[in-house]
Formats: sequence, structure tokens, C-alpha cells
Amino acid sequence: MPIAISDPDDPRIEPYRAVRERDLVGRQHRFVAEGEVVLRLLLKQSRFRIESLLLAESRLETLGEELNRLAPEVPVYTANRTVMDAIVGFPIHRGILAIAHRAPLLPVEELLSRLAEKALVVGLIGLANHDNVGGIFRNAAAFGAGAVLLDRETCDPLYRKAVRVSVGGALVVPFTRAASAEAMVNALQAASFDVMALSPSGKETLSHVKPSRRTALLLGAEGPGLPPELLARTRTVSIPMSGDFDSLNVATTSGIALHHLSRDG
Repeated sequence: MPIAISDPDDPRIEPYRAVRERDLVGRQHRFVAEGEVVLRLLLKQSRFRIESLLLAESRLETLGEELNRLAPEVPVYTANRTVMDAIVGFPIHRGILAIAHRAPLLPVEELLSRLAEKALVVGLIGLANHDNVGGIFRNAAAFGAGAVLLDRETCDPLYRKAVRVSVGGALVVPFTRAASAEAMVNALQAASFDVMALSPSGKETLSHVKPSRRTALLLGAEGPGLPPELLARTRTVSIPMSGDFDSLNVATTSGIALHHLSRDG
């Protein structure tokens, strides 16, 4: 049964208090999922354990089927909009929040070993923008990427905003971190991946590239791009553009490239 919350200072909903500030300081082994679509995807992922839900009273009726799938011990808290906004610290228009526990990250080699013989992997190097990371995970889920690898500098894909922008893609596509960009490439090559690095100076044109059975697509931050030493040891691929314009948003770039590389034949 839903548990009504009328006091924003109720200790039972402490994990939801001041969401934006908690985003900055971190939640240890927890993360926040926000919105109906994200919640539905979260419920389908066995590797994440849901700790609790906080819902606006108006959302209870529309989420009946989803709530029936929760484990009996998971509390579902409800509040009116005024109380919920006071708890969260800003107007939470979607009226749906969940606290879930992170799954332990696998070693890169183990994650790659679990992929099918035919696989597409994305590698992110130095991406500090949560919107871009969320957008890339959305594209990775849409085009069937088997995994996303992150270097140490790339931001957290389970940051609340990244999960929201990914529309739950960050919950669907398995990911882990490599010790460095070099270690990432080493692991991919050892697992027989054809490693392609996207760069405006790429020697090959994307439209002329035929995907391999195992293909890895590397993406760097807008501006600095991928490190020269990494470009020197991988296939470099470019997306031609009109005139002298050679810049696309990295999330947009990932969608174009993943669409091409996910095609059969």
C-alpha cells in the first residue's frame, strides 16, 4: 500500500531530499531514476535493485501495473505536489522518482567476453557533459550496441540528468570503466574488435566503411577530440560536412555513426 507523506522533513524520504544538491555530492552506491518511461525500463533490469519510490498522488492510478511488479518490501511513498516539490527542492513536473542501487562494474575484459560474436561497442573518452553522455546512451540503446566503455574522465551515466536524457538507455546498455583510453583500446583489440576512432581528420569516410563482425566506435569530447596517440593506433573515420564546417555535437555524431555501423551488409 502507498505510504502518504505530508511532512517534507519525514525521515523516511531522506534520500529524495534536495535532489540537485545530492546530485553534486553523490549518493554512494545509489542513483535516482526520474519519469515514467525511465521507471518502466528500470523495472525490467534485473541488475538494479529498487530501494523505494516517491510519487505524486496524481501518478498512482497511471502506474498501477508498474507498481504491481515491485517486490513487496519496496516502499512506495506518495505526496501532493506541494510537499513533493518541498522534498525535492524544485518543481518535479514528472512526479515520479525512484532510488535504486548501482550494479558493480565488471572488468572491461569480462564485459567484452560476455558479448556475442557479432557485437557493436561504444567507447567514450573524456566526455564531461551529462547531456552528451545521456544522448549517446540513448543512441547506443536504439542501435543495438552491446556495451559502452568509459574512461576515468567521462562523467557518470547514472547521474540523474544523464539517465533522464538517455530516456533510460543508460539503464539498458551495459557499461563499465577502463583505467585509461589506452587500456580501453588494448582490451578491445585483444577481444578482436575493429577499433574505429571518429575524428574530423579521419582518413576514411564513414559512408565507405563496412562494419566488421566486432566493431568498436570511439568518441572524444567536443573541442579536444580524441588524443593523437590513440588516433595513431586505430582506424580513423570522418563524417564529411558542407563547406568548411567540421563540427557536430558528439551525441548527434554517435547517432549517425551507430546507425551506419549497425546495418547488416
